[in-house]
Amino acid sequence: MAIVLDFEKPIIELESKIKELQNFTREKDVDLSGEINSLRERLDKLTLETFKNLTNWQKVQLSRHPDRPYTRDYLQLIFEDFLEIHGDRHFWDDKALVGGFATLEGRKVMVIGHQKGREMKESLERNFGCAHPEGYRKAMRLMSMAEKYDIPVVTFIDTPGAYPGIGAEERGQAEAIAYNLRGMAGLKVPIVVFVIGEGGSGGALGIGVGDRIYVLENAYYSVISPEGCAAILWRERTKAPLAAENLKLTAPELIELGIIDAQVKEPLGGAHRDPEKAAKAIKKTLLSALDELSGLTVKELVDQRYKKYRDIGVYREG
Repeated sequence: MAIVLDFEKPIIELESKIKELQNFTREKDVDLSGEINSLRERLDKLTLETFKNLTNWQKVQLSRHPDRPYTRDYLQLIFEDFLEIHGDRHFWDDKALVGGFATLEGRKVMVIGHQKGREMKESLERNFGCAHPEGYRKAMRLMSMAEKYDIPVVTFIDTPGAYPGIGAEERGQAEAIAYNLRGMAGLKVPIVVFVIGEGGSGGALGIGVGDRIYVLENAYYSVISPEGCAAILWRERTKAPLAAENLKLTAPELIELGIIDAQVKEPLGGAHRDPEKAAKAIKKTLLSALDELSGLTVKELVDQRYKKYRDIGVYREG
């Protein structure tokens, strides 16, 4: 059964009404085209108005939509010949983070991304997209391989945060993420980052240092989840919508703050409504970014990346 968010309900109800009339027309051989066209006009107008004026909290809800495309979906829709590589060579293979070699329009790339599950069994196996230290160590191992073979790195971020459990802390969660930040800062190949859903905290940053950073229209990128922020500031998780507004976590706000490079538009209603169209938008953006970055020398690439992160830090006092 499809999950419907509260603000989507009027749209879904209209869509259901249109389907009912279409079925009635076929079964009873009655011409209801006028009523159907009228409802379609109302549906188009309502959909446009709804998704044109989403609040930050509503975008956060969309970023978590269970039908939203995940990394493995985009691997199938954008790339060819994906060859997954497993394990961190230290502890185990963290399935919350997948990666491997792939082909993009004849060009070899290394693709790494968080992976959530669809069903409960898979969600538990993938740990709801919350990677352990070995996940980040696996990611860095793959990036080092990409550097060795001189191929670009593409990352897909979709996590509420790194796993905060005792075992993860015992195995060096913070150290693993910090090691990745340092490693990516000096990596001698292009890095293109896409936030495709949730972009939470250090869990996102662990594969988020790049030459180009893009956030999908209904994704978010933040130092903390809205619920976490609300629990700290107001000691009340119900304040999450207020926290979402103040965290400035959507693509337009992040562009204004100089944190990301651009927004990737989604199909009307969200990426889950038309995954193929969403994938085409990502692919177009990715190809353009790689074309820009491929013309830089290694020194120019690393120097520009360093400057990019040194320049981040816009703030306002009020």
